[in-house]
Amino acid sequence: MVKALLQLVRPKDWAKNMFLFLPLFFAGEILNTDKIVPLLSGFLAFSCVASCIYIINDYRDIEDDRKHPVKKNRPLASGTVPKTIALLLLVILLIAGFGIAWLIRDKFLFVLGIYFLLNLGYSYGLKAIPVLDILILAAGFILRIKAGSVITFIPLSEWIVIMVFLLALFMAIGKRRDDVLLKISSGTEMRKSVRGYNLEFLNVLLSLVCAIIIVAYFMYTMSPETMARLGTHRLYYTCLFVIAGIMRYLQIIFVLADSGSPTRILYKDPFIQITLLCWMASFAGIIYMKDLTLFN
Repeated sequence: MVKALLQLVRPKDWAKNMFLFLPLFFAGEILNTDKIVPLLSGFLAFSCVASCIYIINDYRDIEDDRKHPVKKNRPLASGTVPKTIALLLLVILLIAGFGIAWLIRDKFLFVLGIYFLLNLGYSYGLKAIPVLDILILAAGFILRIKAGSVITFIPLSEWIVIMVFLLALFMAIGKRRDDVLLKISSGTEMRKSVRGYNLEFLNVLLSLVCAIIIVAYFMYTMSPETMARLGTHRLYYTCLFVIAGIMRYLQIIFVLADSGSPTRILYKDPFIQITLLCWMASFAGIIYMKDLTLFN
């Protein structure tokens, strides 16, 4: 039962809430312990509320999940966790999440409330509207970085908002592409919004967003505002890893014909994992060690 409950709240998906730390990371203050502690509390609050959304989604999608080759094994769809236990856990997590948010800051509570209501609307029908569904998923990541901003009192730059939105859009398109592939292979429609997509349309969107991400990232690293704020003009070095990661992802889905889900690929592909770590290390090195001779 404990294992099934953990599967129900999906702790592996809490990694998405690491986006709360991005404003602190890009501001060059990731080592500021005074801001890390409230951010960790914010991460916990966001994870609790996100798990509530996962439970609501699973509760509403029980019948559809039972048709899915993978989702049929989810606790509610398989019957491992009774509905009453799931609803009780939902209430506990909701109270815990908003309670922690209230203790942190009123503005954070407001942002978390918007996130919850937006995803509640998504669960209760908006996810059935093609295009709008992926825009809502992307908006969730914008709210995550906004939450990190209000917790740490670090203002968001337009560049961070643009880059996060594009990356989230990229992930959402990949997720829908995975749904379309499942429909093609199984003949079963896993979600209503899939009717508004086909493989050709999603491939075009994916290629378009990938190109925009690369151009936008180059512009971000070389913008005068970024160089002035971070005190370095070397950030364009990190473009190598952004391009490498996107090329690898496109190779996986188009050449290897593997799943289009970016989250699934991130968890299983060593090349993507190493590229991401190299990007983080190089970016952090340039920002936090810019005064060393190596980065002058």
